[in-house]
Amino acid sequence: MLFHSSIRKELARSFGATLVVLVTVVMTMMLIRSLGLASRGSVNPSEVMMVMGYSVLGHLPTILTLSLFIAIVATLSRMYADSEMVIWFSTGRGLAGFSGPLFRFAWPVLLVIAVLALAVWPWSNRQIQDMKDKFEKRGDIERVSPGIFQESAGGRRVFFIDKDARDSRTGKNIFISDTEREKESVTSAQGGRIEVVGGERFLMLNNGQRIENVTGSNELKVSEFVSYGTRIGERSLDSAASAPARAALDTLVLLRNPTPANLGELAWRMGLALAALNFVVIALAVSSVNPRAGRGGSLLFALFSFVVYYDTINLGQSWIEAGKVGFSSFMLALHGGVLTLALLGLAKRHQQWSFRSVFARLGPRAAEPGP
Repeated sequence: MLFHSSIRKELARSFGATLVVLVTVVMTMMLIRSLGLASRGSVNPSEVMMVMGYSVLGHLPTILTLSLFIAIVATLSRMYADSEMVIWFSTGRGLAGFSGPLFRFAWPVLLVIAVLALAVWPWSNRQIQDMKDKFEKRGDIERVSPGIFQESAGGRRVFFIDKDARDSRTGKNIFISDTEREKESVTSAQGGRIEVVGGERFLMLNNGQRIENVTGSNELKVSEFVSYGTRIGERSLDSAASAPARAALDTLVLLRNPTPANLGELAWRMGLALAALNFVVIALAVSSVNPRAGRGGSLLFALFSFVVYYDTINLGQSWIEAGKVGFSSFMLALHGGVLTLALLGLAKRHQQWSFRSVFARLGPRAAEPGP
């Protein structure tokens, strides 16, 4: 029908405009976050744009869902405000008649959301984690940029080397702040170089001093040295730290190992796909505008329902991980319950149900005398 094609074209325009705005906002937020990671030494500064790209790709399911939801609500609200719905209803068609063109437009987006949530999300997390691991596994000296205070891989040391360092193995005006157990030390030297002794690397400092302090004590130990060596690059990742995070595990791996933590992550991923489907029905059920009140009311209610729904998905993930609720019961209660309420709301508006009409139908029957 021409009417259905015009609705889909308007939905496409609204969806595209909303998607561009949301992607721009999320890219800005992820860029700031990636720059913060680079400044703390968690990622390579030259890979900031790649980290931002993978982060935005991982958040695309939420972005696409919100864009689709806003597009449907905005399009139907405009039709109510411009009295186009009156023409539609005068033909004898109800609100449920919009479900056909809406789902014909939405099904490719829903499919992309499911693929992104179940497959692309763990892949993007693995790429980011690999870049972090490669950067953090480097030795402490390789992490230092001349003229910048830089944390070591484990965050235990802070280094500073003057900008006039001649090469990557020597430096001038070196500063090292080290925290180990209950002892803090500050070492400064006029120069230093890297030497390999017995297969291990040492930073040999020349002409400096070292200040040591035990945590909770006011005593300071100050010592001067002509030559002082400290081992670098000794950091090794233990098995817990080297194990991939749940967010980086494939969906099939989560299914094969149904631990509470894995089921919580699986519930979150599947919840994104099911929520996108439910939001199409919710948008159709809640989109209504009083021409005298403006369009803002329904849009604010729609956004509020979106926030509450997604917060409940995140809360359910933590509940499943803690063992407070089962995976199947939570998925059925949340997503099945939301779909049922949305369908009831759609049926109410499609059939024009109200308490007054129900009582009007029951009234004559109640007034009839018994046999």
